[in-house]
Amino acid sequence: MRIAWIGKKSPFCGNVTYSREITNALLDRGHQVSFLHFAQEESQADNWPNFQEVSLPFIYKSQVYTIPTFKATKVLTESLREIKPDIVHASLTLSTLDFVLPEICEELNVPLIATFHTPFAGKGAKLISGTQLLAYQLYAPFLDHYDRVIIFSQIQRELLARMGVREEKIAVIPNGVDTTKYSPGSSQIKAEFDAERLFVYQGRIAPEKNVESMLRAWKQSDMGAGSKLLMVGDGPLKSSLETFYGAEYGIHWLGFIADENRRVEILRGADVFILPSLVEGLSLSLLEAMSCGVACLATDVGADGEVLEKGAGVVISTSSVRSQLRTLLPLFQDHPELTTLLGQKARKRVLERYTLNDNITQLEELYSQVLAQRPLTLSWGV
Repeated sequence: MRIAWIGKKSPFCGNVTYSREITNALLDRGHQVSFLHFAQEESQADNWPNFQEVSLPFIYKSQVYTIPTFKATKVLTESLREIKPDIVHASLTLSTLDFVLPEICEELNVPLIATFHTPFAGKGAKLISGTQLLAYQLYAPFLDHYDRVIIFSQIQRELLARMGVREEKIAVIPNGVDTTKYSPGSSQIKAEFDAERLFVYQGRIAPEKNVESMLRAWKQSDMGAGSKLLMVGDGPLKSSLETFYGAEYGIHWLGFIADENRRVEILRGADVFILPSLVEGLSLSLLEAMSCGVACLATDVGADGEVLEKGAGVVISTSSVRSQLRTLLPLFQDHPELTTLLGQKARKRVLERYTLNDNITQLEELYSQVLAQRPLTLSWGV
């Protein structure tokens, strides 16, 4: 099958990881993949496959959104005519191109699938405020014009349906992890940081991740000298938070780590993974930690609570992250048997529900289903 994938390769975020892992897996299964993304001259990221690439011109891009140039629509359309894909799959990048894609693909008579990543709050809270709510309200009318929209959880399905996206257009295919790559194993990371108990946060250092509540809880919990917290990631709050929460409290700031093997080594050596976010989609970092057999604490936002339900981890409320962590952090520090048990349950949950292999199989089935419902002859005569 010829697939035109529209996604992101930079700056690093969950959308980037999703595009890299899915396209790698599709190529491994014998599909032809062309990758269209907003790019200038930039270095090749680790572990990206060798496929045909098309650079789409842009004015600005960030981890959150992208502003394309006026020329981008023409470049995209002409590229699709040249590629002649059987299907177009857009891992939506929060750009204006997302809204014209249905019209472009309708003109070319080629099926169009979207993956909608925008985070949201969980069951026990108001949906979201600010940019996330605006994104859902903005996207819903356009998503109904895609042949299918992939989202990661039943909660998100219900949310989009309430906003007017027809349920038959929505496909729930959760994020998946390569459980061979992300697996329990040996690690030297504890020795490197002289740690007896190792706690890890991995993600953006940004307001919606609520990392300051976690850092305050750590500081106030009077963790022992042998307990260390590794902060993996970058973002707008990093420099200011690093000033107040440093090595004197057992907190080490590692910044963004591009080397995937290094990230795996950190997770394999960790005892506890913490994700205190206010909003999420379905965190790949959380799934990666679970797949490595790490005990996980996460807020009930996005689909993360669904992932950890029924004992696969500890779910905390966004309304009292700091107070809950002040209780939980010393508990996990002092009871290693608890982290071992939760790590085993986390690994089992990923193997049951969130493997990359199952993800790709469901995606292939969706592609076949959508193609079977379309006319046999595309506009380019294939």
